Amino acid sequence: MAGVFITFEGGEGSGKTTIANMIQKTLAQEGYHVVLTREPGGVEIAEKIRDIIHDVKYINMDRKTEALLYAASRRQHLVEKVIPALENDAIVICDRFVDSSIVYQGIARGIGIDEVYQMNLFATENILPKRTIFFDIQPEDGLKRVYENKDREVNRLDLENIDFHRKVYQGYLSLCDKFPNRIVKIDASLDIDHVYQQVLTKIREIL
Repeated sequence: MAGVFITFEGGEGSGKTTIANMIQKTLAQEGYHVVLTREPGGVEIAEKIRDIIHDVKYINMDRKTEALLYAASRRQHLVEKVIPALENDAIVICDRFVDSSIVYQGIARGIGIDEVYQMNLFATENILPKRTIFFDIQPEDGLKRVYENKDREVNRLDLENIDFHRKVYQGYLSLCDKFPNRIVKIDASLDIDHVYQQVLTKIREIL
C-alpha cells in the first residue's frame, strides 16, 4: 500500500480529536490527499457498533464482549475505508487503533495484552500504522477537560473511576517504551497551538 497510515492515541480528554481535524486541514491545504477517520467508527457498520460500546446504558457490558466489539468494528473500518484509502496513496489519520484496545481492554480491563493483541491480529491481518502519536496528559487533567467541554459527548468510558484511567495512562507509557520506533510522545498538557505544532513536526518527519 502506497499511502501513509498514522494513528493518534491518548486517554480521555487528551485533545487528539481536535488536533486531528487541524492537521487534516493543514495537510489538505498543502495538496496532500488526507483521509481523517476514527475508531470505533468511521463507516456505517462500525459507527453502529460504536453507539453500543459508548452507550452509558450498557454499564454491565462484559469486558470480553467489549473487546470483541472493538475488534469487529476495527475490521469493518479497515476493509471498507482504511485499506482502500492507503491503496489510493492517501495519508490516513485515524483517531485510535489497536493500541487503544491493548491498553483499555488488555491492561485496564485485565483481559491480558497477548489475548487482546492476538484478537486484533486476526481483525487487522497485521496492519499497523507507520507512526503513532501518543498525546501525553495526566488522566486527571484529561478528565477535567471532558467535563468542562459541554459540546463533547460523555461516553461510557468517561464514567470509569480514576484508577481505570490511571491504568490506561500507564499502559500507554509502557507501549511507548516497547515500540519507540513507531510511537512518539507529545506533551498534550500544553495549549492547543503548541500541541498542534508538536504533532505536525512529528508527521512531517515521515512524509
